[in-house]
Amino acid sequence: MRTSPRPSAESRKKEHPEELRFLSYLSPGIPRAFFEAVVEHVRQALGQRASLSVEPRVSGPMRGAEDPFSRGEADVGFMCAPSLFWLLESADPPVALLPAAPVFRDDRAPGEPVYFSELVVRADSPAGSFLDLRGRSWAYNDPCSLSGYYNVLKRLAEMGADEGFFGRTCCSGSHLNSVGMVVRGEVDAALIDSNVLRIELRSTPKLQKRLRVIETWGPFPIQPVVLRSGLHRSLGEGLRTALLSIGEDSPVAPALADFGLERFVPVTYEHYAAESEVLRSCERALGVRP
Repeated sequence: MRTSPRPSAESRKKEHPEELRFLSYLSPGIPRAFFEAVVEHVRQALGQRASLSVEPRVSGPMRGAEDPFSRGEADVGFMCAPSLFWLLESADPPVALLPAAPVFRDDRAPGEPVYFSELVVRADSPAGSFLDLRGRSWAYNDPCSLSGYYNVLKRLAEMGADEGFFGRTCCSGSHLNSVGMVVRGEVDAALIDSNVLRIELRSTPKLQKRLRVIETWGPFPIQPVVLRSGLHRSLGEGLRTALLSIGEDSPVAPALADFGLERFVPVTYEHYAAESEVLRSCERALGVRP
């Protein structure tokens, strides 16, 4: 299959596309309808055409793999933090952090752009802590995920252990798949994005009697929004302003509130920098290179 050539740095200067192409790596865990509402708000705020695509197989571009931002195929992305860190390792990074991040309702960190990892087991599981899972089976959503993959690797590194701690591990393909595998008894446990779990339990109440959270880890910086490098500075500023303006008077506010969104708030890379260092230390300790 032919792919578009990577645009040169010169050709990307001051670019202002007629249509903004949004790409989410966070669905289906965070439903597509959430991102559709965000994109609609931006479209109305900027008076500009906008479209949304979803990549459901991973939480972000894999390290070292081709990505749609380098190929000029996407302009704005929602992804998990490890992929942002890897994209920024390039001598000519294809993305930059868009300095606005979502805040979801959570009494454990009110008003903060953070989330948690929920350690879930079946309701009838004898496990009461992470240590009880030694020799048991484990599912993770994908190797680009902070909440479902890297957080358990970090915990193992802190313990001086590695993936051999578990009797069996498997990649489920998504947080929702991991939840299903735990409920059906196909694996003993998984770490789930707290917002994904909250939305899923609300939409499928019967799961509340079939799952049990035995530990909560975090908080961790919420998944970043990224902007393709080389876009006109005014476009990035307009996008930031548009996201920060999502509030009670926005036509999409009720739809976003249904998913637990309160608002977007300003962030800088410092919000993510400490997590980047912890992740790299974990990789060095375990020799992990996805």
